[in-house]
Order: sequence, then C-alpha cells, then structure tokens
Amino acid sequence: MERLIPTLALLAVAGLVFAAMWWGWRRRARAQHSLPAPAAAVEGSEVLAEPGEGMYVATTTAGDPYDRIAAHRLGLRTSATVVPTRAGVVVDRAGTGDFLIPWSDLTGVRTGQGMIGKFVEPDGLVVIGWQLGRTRLETGFRTRAAADRTALIETIRRLHQEER
Repeated sequence: MERLIPTLALLAVAGLVFAAMWWGWRRRARAQHSLPAPAAAVEGSEVLAEPGEGMYVATTTAGDPYDRIAAHRLGLRTSATVVPTRAGVVVDRAGTGDFLIPWSDLTGVRTGQGMIGKFVEPDGLVVIGWQLGRTRLETGFRTRAAADRTALIETIRRLHQEER
C-alpha cells in the first residue's frame, strides 16, 4: 500500500507526458495542413534501377534537419525501399504508404550525417531534396548496407539528368 501512491503518481506523470507529446504532434500536423499531399506511386511505372532497401528517417523542411514534417505521415520513421522509376523516385514505406517524388520536383540528392530522430556517421544518410507545392523538402533514407548508399545516389543523379 505504501508504494501504491508513488506508483500511481508516476503513472499519472507518464500519462501526461505521452498526452503532451501526442497533442504536440497533432498540433504540428494541423499547422502543416496547407502542405499538399505528395503524389502516390504511379501504377506500373517502369523500374529503372535496383531498389535501395533500408530505413526511411523522416522528411524535413530543406535546410532545417530538425523541422520534421508531420503532415501526411511524412514524419514517421519506418523501414522502406527507394525505387527509381520512369515517373520518379518512389519511397515505399512499410505501414505508412508510399509516395512519389517526380523527377521534375527533385532538386538534388546528397549524403548527410543526420536529421531529426536519426544521427549517424558522416555521410551515413541519403538525403533527397525535392519540391512539394511551394515548400522545399528533404527526405532522409538510411540504406541497409553502407556500400549501397553511393550507388543509390549516383543512380538517382544519373536518372534525374536523363529525365530532364
């Protein structure tokens, strides 16, 4: 009985913390409601190169790796596959839905050390820059094998040049 009150107090504080986190996430998503939904993958679009497997880290505002985009579930980290197709780069995210970055919206691809929620060794992430409506974004992706990172970046750059 003497431990019941402290345990209940701890559970109440933990519940308040999780409620505040949930409220903050919902508030961020509502504040970003004007951001258009990204395009869906084009059915039957020709796959142009070997897909890259790994982890989708997040999508952030370009130049600000701490400004996570919560709208359209773009801020949820999950396993994913990045697939270069004729229509553009498809980011196929497990459990949260895929989206397409059309070649015309791609602004660049580079390596990075990290973004909100995931910081790794220098050049450990593939960072895809793109335009969604009027907003410039960056999507972070960590390849399962480090050796695949350079090949994925070079493939995206080459195909972007060809599709222009």
